[in-house]
Amino acid sequence: MRKAVVLLSGGLDSATVLALALRQGYSCHALSVDYGQRHRVELEAAARVARALGAAEQRTVKIDLAAFGGSALTDSSIAVPTGGVQKDGIPVTYVPARNTIMLSLALAWAEVLQAQHLFFGANAVDYSGYPDCRPEYMRAFERMANLATKAAVEGHGLTVHTPIIAMSKAQIIEQGMKLGVDYGLTVSCYQADGEGRACGVCDSCRLRRAGFESAGVADPTRYCPNGA
Repeated sequence: MRKAVVLLSGGLDSATVLALALRQGYSCHALSVDYGQRHRVELEAAARVARALGAAEQRTVKIDLAAFGGSALTDSSIAVPTGGVQKDGIPVTYVPARNTIMLSLALAWAEVLQAQHLFFGANAVDYSGYPDCRPEYMRAFERMANLATKAAVEGHGLTVHTPIIAMSKAQIIEQGMKLGVDYGLTVSCYQADGEGRACGVCDSCRLRRAGFESAGVADPTRYCPNGA
């Protein structure tokens, strides 16, 4: 089987991408990153999703982006926005260089595994405006990867797959349902509590709930008692 490294956060999007990669016949090595995010409970969800879907293995790598802060997800002094999805500009939930760092870690593991495929759940439709989720960024990272690695120089180039990048949240959910993804195992909330219950009002919660509504699928998300 062809090997692939799949970045798995524990959220809805990455769970769907893992299911897609498995359906396409890849032996999937799921990589999760503990980067100091306030919603670290998502890492427990990642392990659950990897087991449920049948990944070959799942690993969690720990780094400390909280040492730099600069984001509501890594700096407790910056509040997570709850007033609705921001229409213009880049929200404070953007984590500087996060996707570049996570993709680089996945690239390193792919070289060790002799895997030529990397799957990432970037989405450029129903998302919060992050610059490192755009198709042009993904193409640029793939070009960089094939310039910077021993494997590529020796003729074993890497392909970065972003299968949901042009899908709406509803389309992602519909695809996942066909693939048997149990979204009740996932955690998407930016400020989920210790039990993985969602706040219901952050950008991620709003986009997720709207996706289920648009898809006509019952929302399996567990919300905090005081959540919206």
